[in-house]
Amino acid sequence: MRILAIGDIHGCHRALAALLDAVAPQPDDLLVTLGDYVDRGPDSRGVLDHLIALHAQGQLLPLRGNHDLMMVEARQRHAPDGMWLACGGLQTLLSYGISAAEDPDLSAVPEEHWMFLEEDCLDYYETDQHIFVHASLDPDLPLPDQPQYLLFWEKLCEPRPHVSGKTVICGHTKQRSGQPLNLGHHICIDTGAYAGGWLTCLDVASGRLWQANQHGEQRTGWLEDDELM
Repeated sequence: MRILAIGDIHGCHRALAALLDAVAPQPDDLLVTLGDYVDRGPDSRGVLDHLIALHAQGQLLPLRGNHDLMMVEARQRHAPDGMWLACGGLQTLLSYGISAAEDPDLSAVPEEHWMFLEEDCLDYYETDQHIFVHASLDPDLPLPDQPQYLLFWEKLCEPRPHVSGKTVICGHTKQRSGQPLNLGHHICIDTGAYAGGWLTCLDVASGRLWQANQHGEQRTGWLEDDELM
């Protein structure tokens, strides 16, 4: 069984479809998506439809990111706020055919999408060798004691190894080079899919990488390689 981590998708459904086509997940593989499924890119609705189908097949373990939280909070307030709209919520609303004019109606978002974001997504995931989080964590605290701000919002800034000794796999901190950041104890695979970059999938055991972009282009390589081919 492979454990395949996928970085921040941000509404880039075309890149997601091309990436999964390249990776060709097998029935016994586990896909761990690191959150930020919505906002910024053009098709958040399509991304959620695709992920919900994978989750129904028992092949997907989804984490939640800060953008997913902002969308849920907009529903709880019964109205989007300016921060969410400015951070990509506008594109998300448009993918559902919702005008961002006065008093947008979030009832157009299917209930199964809300259930996925609110109930199916997890705050973190842990295996014998790896910790999967969206953003970051406190290196000295066990996972149940981690502050929510760190899990969803904190950028990587000279992170220290976690007390567990496990490798942290995360997203959130965009790698403008298009290459994952490999610090040994932390591996960040947000490679800027929505900003003209790449969507990355990492086989956490072997270090093999697959990437795809919104043009449908694909490339592959290895985590320690200087260059993907």
